[in-house]
Amino acid sequence: MGRTLETARKPQAAAKRGRQRATTAGTDVQRERILRVAETLFAAQGYAQTTIEQIVRALGVTKPFVYYYFKDKQEIFETLSWRPSVECFTALDFADLDDRRASEKVREGLQRLIRATIANHPAAFFPYREPQVYRAEYLAAVKRLANHFYDRLVPLLEQARRDGDLDFRDAKLAALAACSLPGFLYSWYRTDGRLSPEAVTDELTELAMRLLGVAARTPPTANPPSGSSSP
Repeated sequence: MGRTLETARKPQAAAKRGRQRATTAGTDVQRERILRVAETLFAAQGYAQTTIEQIVRALGVTKPFVYYYFKDKQEIFETLSWRPSVECFTALDFADLDDRRASEKVREGLQRLIRATIANHPAAFFPYREPQVYRAEYLAAVKRLANHFYDRLVPLLEQARRDGDLDFRDAKLAALAACSLPGFLYSWYRTDGRLSPEAVTDELTELAMRLLGVAARTPPTANPPSGSSSP
C-alpha cells in the first residue's frame, strides 16, 4: 500500500518536533514511549483533562524531555491521530498493474480500512470523539487524505456496478454509507469484546459489501440423503 501522502502532505505542525533536529533509532524509541503513554491517557480521560504534567509523571521523566520531542500536547494528539488516518485513507492504493475485478478491490479496500481502524485503537477513534481539538491545517490535511480515498473508491464502485457485481443507485452515497460502518466503531468497539478483532473486521466487511448490493456469501449445503427429512 502506498504511503507517499504521509510524507508529502503531512500537516506542517506535525513535522515540528520540539527542539529535536535529527531523527535516529534512539529518538524514535523515545518518541514512541511518549506517544504510547499519552495515547493511554487521552483515551481514558480525554484531551482536555490530560496534561503534560500527567504524561511526564506517567513516563517518569521531566518536562524538557517531552518538549524535546514535541512542541506541545496538541502536537502529540495530532501525531497519534495522523498515523491511523494515513493507514485508513490509503487502503485503496493498489498497484497500477493490479487487474483484479473492481468488486474485489472494493472488498479488500474496505477490509483494510476496517482492519486499520481496529488495529489503531484507540488513537483511530480520537477524531470522532474530539473533533474540536484539531487545528484547521491538520483538518485540511486529513480532508486531502479522505479525498484521496474517495477519489479511488467511487470509480471502483461505478465499475463494479457496470460489471454487474454490485447494485446501488448513487455511487458517492453508497461509498459514504459503506464507510460509515467503521466510522461508528468508536461508539461501541471494545478490545475485550465477544468477537476478536479479525472477526469484527470480517463481519463489518461483509455487511459493507451487502450494503453495496453484493449477494451474501453462503456456504453450499449438502443434499440430504435420500429418504431423510430436513430439520
